[in-house]
Amino acid sequence: MAPARALALACGLLLPATAALADEYAEVQRLQRSGQTTEALARADKYIAANPRDPQMRFVKAGVLSAASKTAEAEELLVQLTRDYPELPEPWNNLAVLHASRGQLDKAQEALQAALRINPAYATALENLGDVRLRQANEAYQRARQIDPGNTRLAPKIEALRGALGTPAKPGG
Repeated sequence: MAPARALALACGLLLPATAALADEYAEVQRLQRSGQTTEALARADKYIAANPRDPQMRFVKAGVLSAASKTAEAEELLVQLTRDYPELPEPWNNLAVLHASRGQLDKAQEALQAALRINPAYATALENLGDVRLRQANEAYQRARQIDPGNTRLAPKIEALRGALGTPAKPGG
């Protein structure tokens, strides 16, 4: 799934956008990309302590946590963002990505639909919703094949989805 875009780009934050703020966000992301997760989180925490209502740094921190496989913490932060800033679709999109990565496709779909209720033109959420629905279709076809292995209509559908999902064919299957 495509990563969510930075909040400032997609929705126009309530905070004034200054170069200093943008530098802080970029620095936390740079630290994370260079493998300095502890430093990135410490910098984000320091910033958040001074600016506790800044949704963008909280969003950036959730991304750092997610990249560090601290998904429970990332999810908690994103859920809190959806409560504190219900007008922002990006936290919903990123929650969906976390749910989908755990195979919780129904929860992912619900989160994406929430993002799209907020912003029906949110292209990343629409793309992610398409990906989730493809995976749901694949699961349904696979279950149908288990129940009715002789159903010849399923093989071409499964093969088409395999290509769309970018998954290799299973031996014998």
